[in-house]
Amino acid sequence: MPDTHNHNEQILQIQSRTEFLSDMRNFVSDAARRVGFDEGDVGKIELAIDEACTNIIKHAYRFNPDGLIEIRLSTQESGQNSRKFVVEIFDSGLSFDSSQYSAPNMSEYFRKLRHGGLGILLMKKLMDEVEFGPSVGGRNAIRMVKYLPA
Repeated sequence: MPDTHNHNEQILQIQSRTEFLSDMRNFVSDAARRVGFDEGDVGKIELAIDEACTNIIKHAYRFNPDGLIEIRLSTQESGQNSRKFVVEIFDSGLSFDSSQYSAPNMSEYFRKLRHGGLGILLMKKLMDEVEFGPSVGGRNAIRMVKYLPA
């Protein structure tokens, strides 16, 4: 089993208000650049996390501005010089049951010109791993990983 350990964990806490999403985007994109991602990947990571936090504000907190969202960033090394940029997002809102999620039917989606609801699909496309953790101590967790280019 390869030795996996975290490096330089960084934590940001923001209130569940859309006006704080820009602080979160800056925090995430600065960290992603520092570990070596190019602008294309930085944009993908930023968008995936923006989408996750927007979903938390809308669905977990139902626009209650006093909720707390915690974002933890770290890099992990797991053998063979491979490194992962790990983003964990925690909230204490309503829990999301990912087993009940079904991807929207895309032709139906565009026919009705719906907006929103693509978040999970988008996050999975932009990141290499996306997991919804069980709520621990009353907190929901999303873990997303992007592999660093070798």
